[in-house]
Amino acid sequence: MTKGLSRFCTEFEKPEEIEKRSFEIIRSELPHALNPVLAPVIMRVIHTTADFEYANSLAFSEGVIKLASYAFRGGAVIVSDTNMVKAGVDKTRLNALNSEIYCFIGDDDVAHNARQNGTTRAKAAVDKAALIEKPLIFAVGNAPTALIRICELKEAGKLNPQLVIGVPVGFVNVAEAKEMLIGSGIAYITARGRKGGSNVAAAICNALLRIAAEEQASPH
Repeated sequence: MTKGLSRFCTEFEKPEEIEKRSFEIIRSELPHALNPVLAPVIMRVIHTTADFEYANSLAFSEGVIKLASYAFRGGAVIVSDTNMVKAGVDKTRLNALNSEIYCFIGDDDVAHNARQNGTTRAKAAVDKAALIEKPLIFAVGNAPTALIRICELKEAGKLNPQLVIGVPVGFVNVAEAKEMLIGSGIAYITARGRKGGSNVAAAICNALLRIAAEEQASPH
């Protein structure tokens, strides 16, 4: 029994073999067919979380996949609300697209401004990000206050991000912040409800980076 299990476990040892087999399993267990344009993002999130609910809860603004690819190929940078998102983003593809990722949550000036204004570091970090003179893609995996602040600054005409990946996780203001994003007029990818997280935000970034890199390499 153990010997047989050992043979099974060593059948898929290389990372690319494991990933390929994982995606085969996901396709076979999906509850319904996916939109082929959105599928790379949805599949990557399910692969990261082993949670098939994302096949239904992920929400996309119209044309956002094409928009994200165009933004990355046009010099957009990512701003994340956690270092976990930053750590999880594929730096090889990011560098190939001449892009960068920033996370200001641990910066001294952000901490100082948050204390002075009696707000969260995540909100203060968005204020700092708004000063960057490059096209911005926000990747929010933890803090609904960051998502709310992005929407506030957009409404005030002080921030115009190319895209917001808004997938904070939790119970307080999380679902509400996501619905605010959906109604903000900003291009978005979000996960309705309470689920999300830094791993989900990073997975979405990586799926979009893969699409952008493939389109950049394509002669068409």
